[in-house]
Amino acid sequence: MLKRHLLLVLALAALLLAACSSGDDSASEGETTSDTDGGFMVQDGDLLEVHYVGTLDDGSVFDSSRESDTPFTFTVGTGQVIAGFDEAVRGLKVGDTRVVTIQPADAYGERDEELVVELPYGPDQADVAVGDEVVLNTGQPAVVLEVKEGTVVLDANHKFAGQALTFDIEILSITRP
Repeated sequence: MLKRHLLLVLALAALLLAACSSGDDSASEGETTSDTDGGFMVQDGDLLEVHYVGTLDDGSVFDSSRESDTPFTFTVGTGQVIAGFDEAVRGLKVGDTRVVTIQPADAYGERDEELVVELPYGPDQADVAVGDEVVLNTGQPAVVLEVKEGTVVLDANHKFAGQALTFDIEILSITRP
């Protein structure tokens, strides 16, 4: 009788242990878990797959993962995307969508007139024309605004500086380290 009672207690303990561990969404150290059915809420450190469409105030599309049907992947909170995009996805779950307008301060910043510079330009340098994209010796990209005799005017502001950006975002998957 004691043997039967002991076996029953052990069986119940095994069932309880199995039930407790099957509902655990957290990964063991060194493992990752993926969510494609909406269990996780996005938090810093999560690897996301999203679809998005980015538009300007005039409604024109400036970028879209949907056009190429290739999801965009990034890790939340690591500076891989503009701050406003990180903020927009936090707290969402797989399948959630959000349309958010991100102001310049949380996107590419305000336009800075100090980044419009006139630099010497000699005839022995490569030909440049208004609208050309060039890279400064600091590695920063710039656009040629004007070519004068002996100088060139460059704008090193990001092309979206000073603009609000609207994103239609859909969370496709969340992978948690």
